[in-house]
Amino acid sequence: MSPMFSKVRGAGLKPALTVGALGAVAIIAWGTWAREANDDALADVSREAAIPTVRLIRAAPAEAGGKLVLSAEIQAWNTADIHARTNGYVDRWLVDIGDAVREGQILAVLDAPELDLQLAQARAQHQTALADLALARATADRWSALLERDAVSRQAAEEKAGALAASAAVADAARANVQRLAALRGFTRLAAPFDGVVTSRSAEVGALVTAGVATTPLFTIADTRRMRVQVRVPQSASADIRPGMQAELRLPEAPGETFSARVTRSAQAVDGRSGTMLVELQADNPQRRLKPGSYAEVAFPVTGGGGVVIPASALILGRDGPRVASVDSSGRASLTPVRLGRDHGRTVEILDGVRPGTRLINAPPDALAEGDPVRIQQQPPQGRTHAQD
Repeated sequence: MSPMFSKVRGAGLKPALTVGALGAVAIIAWGTWAREANDDALADVSREAAIPTVRLIRAAPAEAGGKLVLSAEIQAWNTADIHARTNGYVDRWLVDIGDAVREGQILAVLDAPELDLQLAQARAQHQTALADLALARATADRWSALLERDAVSRQAAEEKAGALAASAAVADAARANVQRLAALRGFTRLAAPFDGVVTSRSAEVGALVTAGVATTPLFTIADTRRMRVQVRVPQSASADIRPGMQAELRLPEAPGETFSARVTRSAQAVDGRSGTMLVELQADNPQRRLKPGSYAEVAFPVTGGGGVVIPASALILGRDGPRVASVDSSGRASLTPVRLGRDHGRTVEILDGVRPGTRLINAPPDALAEGDPVRIQQQPPQGRTHAQD
């Protein structure tokens, strides 16, 4: 190849290389711009998706009065676990669960052969002590008469008198031991402490029983003519509950039926762990329809404390206490602390912090914070409830 041809070819390649380089730079610049534009679009989409869509409800005015319904536990007026006071074997049992018993009625009889032998031995020792006491008394009287005639020394007569006193003390101890064993012997006949119903029985014929309360009771007796109803009242409603107040008692097994109960006493103290006060009611139970240990609901007639009613789902519960969320004019969330009143289950009373008609966020997101932007869900026109917009 001639030098002249090489020079011509080199001169033709330079423009082509320049155009190719400019094209590559343009492609790289366009790709960078497209990627940045795509990132900006994705960021806009992410920011838009991060804005929660919320549904608003309106706070409804609380009713001037109503009923406070709380869970309660029914207990017998008196309950007694019957344990054995002496060791022995069950000879026979005379009542079973569900039987009505009277005060003093025999429930079961125990066989205690060892106790019978101990009682026989104690009675024999008591007779021996009485014989020794009689001999000591006769000896002391005789020596006292001899002392009057100066036939014996005063020291000897006083010794006989001391022996008489010691014999009397031994006889008293023997008599007390007989009485103790006789009382234990009486405990082999288990009796009902009051009128009631047998709610449990574990006594079986031939079973060995031991004295003490660490074992399973042989019987459980419950006085169900009247019942105690214990309920824990929230502190916010404790001022409305007074002794003598009438309340309604409702049972799951008797839907639509109510029983009358009367407040008899309260603990007059609020449990710091639950924020409630223990209240006890009394209910007559002539037909034995109220059962010890059963669950019930108590409806107290209470006076409304004002405020508003909102769905329980609108509450935000956290370390800062109960709060509600609303939407300001700029479309951002505003969190407001509130003071709670009565809890009706699905709805709760707000005593302070919210006015009737306030538009609140229903079921606010857990991560919602003060000033976060929100989007209000648009709902088609339909029937409204007392707490929905």
